[in-house]
Amino acid sequence: MKFAALIQYSQDKDLVAKVRPLHRAYLTSLLHEGKLAVAGPLTDDSGALIVYEADTPEAAEEILKSDPFHVEGIFLSWKLYPWKVVFSNHSLLPVQPT
Repeated sequence: MKFAALIQYSQDKDLVAKVRPLHRAYLTSLLHEGKLAVAGPLTDDSGALIVYEADTPEAAEEILKSDPFHVEGIFLSWKLYPWKVVFSNHSLLPVQPT
């Protein structure tokens, strides 16, 4: 089941930049493990939308809390929503990192 997390970030730009490589490596590992559907920051830098693949809301939150951005205090708050994909246009999504 998919869970969409709407996350609010710290506005400490230096901390975000410092931890971003670890955060992206973590997301890449989730992608390879089949636990990440899609992820990306909001364009105003206030947070992100991350869609996890997990069996339960608790499992999705555990994935979120293991993210270096959470561990380092960048994730200030979040709301998880069960999410059902009805339509998808793969041509509008960016190429996945390797």
